[in-house]
Amino acid sequence: MTPAAQQLIRTSWAAVEPIADDAATLFYSRLFELDPSLEKLFRHTDMPKQRKVLMQTLAVVVANIDRLDQVIPAVQALGRRHAGYGVEVEHYATVGSALLWTLEQGLGDTFSDEVAYAWADAYRRLSSVMIEAAQQVEEPAPRPMHRRWRTAVPLLPALQAGSAAT
Repeated sequence: MTPAAQQLIRTSWAAVEPIADDAATLFYSRLFELDPSLEKLFRHTDMPKQRKVLMQTLAVVVANIDRLDQVIPAVQALGRRHAGYGVEVEHYATVGSALLWTLEQGLGDTFSDEVAYAWADAYRRLSSVMIEAAQQVEEPAPRPMHRRWRTAVPLLPALQAGSAAT
């Protein structure tokens, strides 16, 4: 990511930050409009808190835009957590679209193609790290069952045929 793109992200974020809660509300409204099935992932979520978390996360990314390698471990952990919430690979594109749309709404005429490309590039880089980390999450191994008490066990052939063993 070029220094110019990093500066576009910082400058545009400075304009969005004062309207952070409104921007987060717009973001989630747009996200659920684009994919209503995503609402189920948030049904037990404290949305005012979630909006703050979103904006804090974006603030950390912007503050570290020139050294994204330093936030990679946190981004990987975020990807693993999102896998546990039921987030699927295709959801990341929807989130990206909602993010860019939200920035466009918040920035108005200052949301230029260059600003859009800079944010899209940053999102692509970070979401690919999240996706990769999420795909490495292993499902827990099923607990072994003690079959002799839980399922029917076939009897020895001699007993199945009704003959008595001698």
